[in-house]
Amino acid sequence: MSSVRPLKPALQAIAIKELNEVPQRVPQDIKALRDWVLKQPHLHACTDDQFLLAFLRGTKFSVERAKEKFDRFYSLQASIPEVFNERRLATDPLVLDIIRMGILLRLPLAADDPGPCVTIVRAGSYDTGKYKFQDIIRVGSMFGEIMMFEDENATVSGYVEIMDMAGVTGSHLFALQPQLLSKFSTYADEAMPTRQKGIHFINVPPAFETGFNSLKSFFPAKIKSRISVSSDPEAVFQLVRREYLPHEYGGTASSMKDISQAMEEKLSSYAAYFRASQNYGTEEKLRELGDRVQSDHRSTFGAVGSFRKLEID
Repeated sequence: MSSVRPLKPALQAIAIKELNEVPQRVPQDIKALRDWVLKQPHLHACTDDQFLLAFLRGTKFSVERAKEKFDRFYSLQASIPEVFNERRLATDPLVLDIIRMGILLRLPLAADDPGPCVTIVRAGSYDTGKYKFQDIIRVGSMFGEIMMFEDENATVSGYVEIMDMAGVTGSHLFALQPQLLSKFSTYADEAMPTRQKGIHFINVPPAFETGFNSLKSFFPAKIKSRISVSSDPEAVFQLVRREYLPHEYGGTASSMKDISQAMEEKLSSYAAYFRASQNYGTEEKLRELGDRVQSDHRSTFGAVGSFRKLEID
């Protein structure tokens, strides 16, 4: 029997209409994907039901596409070693510092809201002498995986990222590393099964607004149309309902500290998973030629980690 959570009615309706989900068929689809994973000698991977279901939803229940994305999820991580490394643990002091500082805020939604989940990245709130932008992305990637296990809003309706540029300095702008941002964004689109619905830069200093718009050139065409840049201090209210925003953003939800504490507790509950994930990945020398992921028009990284131009339908 499949051990997955049933969807709430509003999300189930979206999953059926937009993702081709057939509730009665979900257990056999999960089994088909797991059976394939376990037969791949080059794959060392998580095979939890809910985790596998995220890939099926992310590929609109095409088992063949789910296999391809699942393989990419692990093989492409090797191409971004500055993010996917030994510090990607729930107990790492740097990871905990970033959470406690409220650099990343996963906003809780109302239980009956079927919309995409929302994360705010406070890009100007950290000491660039102590943390690198890749450290922030690493923590974000960890919560991205937690979403796959337990956030149906993310796996069905997708997610939105809000980059808050308030307080940014020249060192923060330099630390953004557009190529890393582009590379990870492409990985998220190519390999993560959750659907990215938007990247919104807010509180951008007016003098830098044009420059930030140029960041779009670093993103794949499909992502460019989902990027917005604004210097309007009220822009956040056009993106997120006030009742979801913490007090510090003029909202009526809890404080940033409360959100950060909840995130730390959530991460702690996944400590065993992130320890295990240190041993997940691919061994390319064991990949069977017949099962090699095709380098077709959707491919971004080569098997040995080369980064190529992305073309998306």
